[in-house]
Amino acid sequence: MPRFIVGYVRIIDRFNRRIGRLMMYSIFIMVGILLWSSISKTFFLPSLWTLESAQFAMVAYYILGGAYSIQLNANVRMDLFYGQWSPQTKAWVDAFTVFFLLFFLGVLLYGGYESMMYSWEYNQRSRTAWRPYLWPIKAVMCVGFIMMMLQALSELFKDIARIRGVELEAREEL
Repeated sequence: MPRFIVGYVRIIDRFNRRIGRLMMYSIFIMVGILLWSSISKTFFLPSLWTLESAQFAMVAYYILGGAYSIQLNANVRMDLFYGQWSPQTKAWVDAFTVFFLLFFLGVLLYGGYESMMYSWEYNQRSRTAWRPYLWPIKAVMCVGFIMMMLQALSELFKDIARIRGVELEAREEL
């Protein structure tokens, strides 16, 4: 495989692994927000910001962790035939189906970008009492879609290498 492809796979895998590991621990932020929500509703005045903050934290958690999930092959897959196939046959099928994933992520990115720009241009806010701006979470979603597209391309390169009889795994633990 050409050096730039090997370098691309290593850089993207390393970046998405680090972000994914970081996002694994961000679940504690959401738990803290929800804990504060319960405490404030019980002992103090209810906080207006807790529900939406927890929702935004959850969106960031699963969108920014999506590329890491792709990297770990933790995505849902129909295993009726797939589990019986050889690694090379799996690579052929994955190399074909990744284009559907890239198309889907491209559509999500297009829609997310349009929505983010609309939110930015018109200072769109949530309709709740807290009324936070919506463009920051929409920007996080766009970044997550880009990260997933880059990781899907990395997986395509690994599948092509596997088809050619070469392993391009760049899995190193933090």
